[in-house]
Amino acid sequence: MSMSDPIADMLTRIRNAQQAQKSSVAMPSSKLKVAIAKVLKSEGYIDDFAVSQSEGKAELALSLKYYAGRPVIERIERVSRPGLRVYKGSDDLPRVMNGLGVAIVSTPKGVMTDRAARAARAGGEVLCVVAQGRIAMSRVAKNPVVVPAGVE
Repeated sequence: MSMSDPIADMLTRIRNAQQAQKSSVAMPSSKLKVAIAKVLKSEGYIDDFAVSQSEGKAELALSLKYYAGRPVIERIERVSRPGLRVYKGSDDLPRVMNGLGVAIVSTPKGVMTDRAARAARAGGEVLCVVAQGRIAMSRVAKNPVVVPAGVE
């Protein structure tokens, strides 16, 4: 049976694996899923990813990241979905937690973060948002920092 929303399935697998404290999660692979995994790795949300062939089908494996016993990704949500696509111009892209989280956007120039899309002046489909709960990654060293109480 075919899946109606493979990206939502990917995000749910990540969410479930981190809730169960798994070190890695595997799923069927696609070009878009690999592009999302590249963004997650470059932003420091996952350790690594690999694509392998299993019985003639490509499989994507993600190595999940934890800090102080808690998952680095505490919030990962689908924004645009098959029933309601969400497209934004470069000026209207969402800021997740005032810039401490990222929105992953599919643009004509490729899949990238909201910051990179703003810099490239490219709008597109807002695929998902990713953020930590009370711990955020610093932009410079990608080290965890504590988020102040008033920031959402």
